[in-house]
Amino acid sequence: MLKNYLKIALRNLLNNKGYTAINVFGLGLGLATCLLIVLYIFDEMSYDKHHRSADRLFRIAMEVQNEKWSGMPGPVAAGIQTDFPEVKSVARVLKFSGFDRMLLENWNGKVTRPFYETNGYYADSTLFDVFTYDFKYGDARTALKRPNSLVLSENVAEKLFGNADPVGKIIRVGLNFGDFEYTVSGVFRANHKSHIDARFFLSMQNGDMGGWVASQNNWAMNNIFHTYVRLRDDADPAAFEAKLTPFMNRHGGADLKAMGISKELFIQPVTDIYLKSNIGGEIAPNGSMTYLYIFGSIAVFLLLIACINFMNLSTARSEKRAKEVGVRKVMGAVRQSLVYQFLGESMMLALMGLGVAVLVVELLLPYFNNLTGKVLDMFAEPAFLYWIAGITLFTGLVAGLYPAFYMSSFKPVSVLKGRLANVASASLLRKGLVVFQFTVSIILILGAIVIGQQLSFLQNQHLGFDKEQKLVVPFRNAKATANYHAFREEVLRIPGVETATSGSVYPGIENIEDLPLYAESKTIHDAVDTHFATVGDDYIETLGLKMAAGRSFTKEFTGDSSSIILNEAAVRELGYNLTSVIGKNVFFELGGNRRGLQVVGVVKDFNFNSLHEGIKPYALTTSITDKYQYFIANVKTSDYAAVLASVEATWKKLNPDIPFAYSFLDEDFQKNYEKERRTGTIVLYFTCIAVVIACLGLFGLAAFSAERRTKEIGVRKVLGASVSSIVRMLSGEFLSLVCIALAIATPVAWVGMRQWLQGFAYQVGIQWWIFPVTGLLAILVALFTVGFQSVKAALMDPVKSLKGE
Repeated sequence: MLKNYLKIALRNLLNNKGYTAINVFGLGLGLATCLLIVLYIFDEMSYDKHHRSADRLFRIAMEVQNEKWSGMPGPVAAGIQTDFPEVKSVARVLKFSGFDRMLLENWNGKVTRPFYETNGYYADSTLFDVFTYDFKYGDARTALKRPNSLVLSENVAEKLFGNADPVGKIIRVGLNFGDFEYTVSGVFRANHKSHIDARFFLSMQNGDMGGWVASQNNWAMNNIFHTYVRLRDDADPAAFEAKLTPFMNRHGGADLKAMGISKELFIQPVTDIYLKSNIGGEIAPNGSMTYLYIFGSIAVFLLLIACINFMNLSTARSEKRAKEVGVRKVMGAVRQSLVYQFLGESMMLALMGLGVAVLVVELLLPYFNNLTGKVLDMFAEPAFLYWIAGITLFTGLVAGLYPAFYMSSFKPVSVLKGRLANVASASLLRKGLVVFQFTVSIILILGAIVIGQQLSFLQNQHLGFDKEQKLVVPFRNAKATANYHAFREEVLRIPGVETATSGSVYPGIENIEDLPLYAESKTIHDAVDTHFATVGDDYIETLGLKMAAGRSFTKEFTGDSSSIILNEAAVRELGYNLTSVIGKNVFFELGGNRRGLQVVGVVKDFNFNSLHEGIKPYALTTSITDKYQYFIANVKTSDYAAVLASVEATWKKLNPDIPFAYSFLDEDFQKNYEKERRTGTIVLYFTCIAVVIACLGLFGLAAFSAERRTKEIGVRKVLGASVSSIVRMLSGEFLSLVCIALAIATPVAWVGMRQWLQGFAYQVGIQWWIFPVTGLLAILVALFTVGFQSVKAALMDPVKSLKGE
């Protein structure tokens, strides 16, 4: 019986090659898109799932003044370990602002070239008691127990030592305040994904930052320690969380009161952080569950569009197969066997589509990996093969169920007399499904347009400073820092370099440095949280910031160590005004001591962070932190290659043993929108695929419609109908469906894109004209798709059309 079903199915498919090709190609594209998206979702959802007892791992976070923050003060971890018996182990991970890259060098009597490495973190000795890492060399239990020990990822170890076991070897780590020796104690394989995207870990007990870390005993300040706990198996996470805020008040009440703030502590499951956490001070950029929902929805809808093609074409062809059904029923076939036969055909088409899909995925995967920044492999995870089988089975069933039950319901007496029941209802359903296809396609088109407009808006929006043509050179070595002034003077002599300065940070990169500032006649309880940068001379001139009042920092003023420049937002929040703020003092408290800074200038508001956030209080100082972390030059030239070559030559002359690295400020700023850029590109590509699949179905329906109405067209032509009127008649039916789809898609897309835009403090307006333009585009695509069949049918010789009558 099964063999007979397969033979009949194969014969039907081969006898209708056009129908088969449309369905196989459409299902193949739909399956390929779905598989690519599922691969991406699989990878995104794999973060931190590999840890032992991952459901017992949590990060301690807090809410301060209605703002959630992921870091903790230094003493919290030790307090938790002491006060909570339900905590099995606790560990801190620390990443300093400005330590975005460190200079590493193999220091074992061998001449090696040092190189910059990113994603290095300081960690407690208990790190590997909390998290699970697969060690290639060394012992995870003792890897960070000794001071000045260091654990490398496999990739970094190979860059430093090749394939040799590096445990016990010495590495020199270059920071901008000195070079420090670390001993390699382990190498881990980077075969799992984590929200801590570490390439190496340094022990918290060390000769560079260890003293500062040990001195952190204030429970209100320096909230930069990411604190993780592993709870015992019998511990209740909710009960543990409820005790955290009282714990903070018990130990840190005096410090919090002195700062005039309060803290509410809460826990975050480690397995949720990458996709579900988007709070301040994240240790690394996270993914987005929202975008996974968007991509997952696109995958489902594209697959449904492909399935709808099969359903529509099958029901449209039902007249041709009606007599087959009637004869089979007369010969004794029951409805169930006919359902199985038709489902077998749909499953065979789905399997053929899977073959196309696998080929398409293999061809597109390198480009998709480049687009998403991932290394995806369709056959790397055995579990994914089950998903392939499940998605294919789902596709075959969804595509085939309605046609199978519809065609198997034909009554043999009626169909053998040439009369079909439920033809009108089937036609109405086909039209509804076509409307659904184009509704989804139009929504995707509108989404792609709005995302593209928002990204263009972000790139072209004036930020309050000039981000173009700014060359940034990081200083990550004590020798380079000592040579800063000589380097600056030499670079300023290079033609094309107008001004140069230094700073602890620059616009577009993460800045977690802040101060609670308060005005004269006020107290710490009135403090305004103000982010700040410590800067060198001509910082304002180099970045093109505009002064609203007062002056900037220049070499003419030598006493600026006790001065501060505020932005307009800070002036307003502090209760001052532009006309009287110059010469006033602002205060902050450090180590229990009150310190004052005199306001010498006000800079106009500018976007120091990405446009996801609004402008907040900001300040510029000259002495609070290290201002020699970045060198910034304002370059005005058409020959960048020559300027870069001269800057590099100057660097190598002064710092021959230190690699030269650089970036451009505008490119660094645009990295803040990388997630949106990738999303926009993915949505655009999948929109094109959706339109192609929908048009394939429309093409097939138009062909069958023209074929079914061949004699009607012949009669009309004999009676004098023009070619244009016949084309209008055949095309109008489908174009009206596209117009209905546009009417449905417009409000849905508007609501969806308004919701997406809420993630930006600065938004492009959804302009009215994109809706008629999108509608016109959809109509033109539909007209082009059905036009060929319509014209072909209209030009047919009526003699041939009516010959059979």
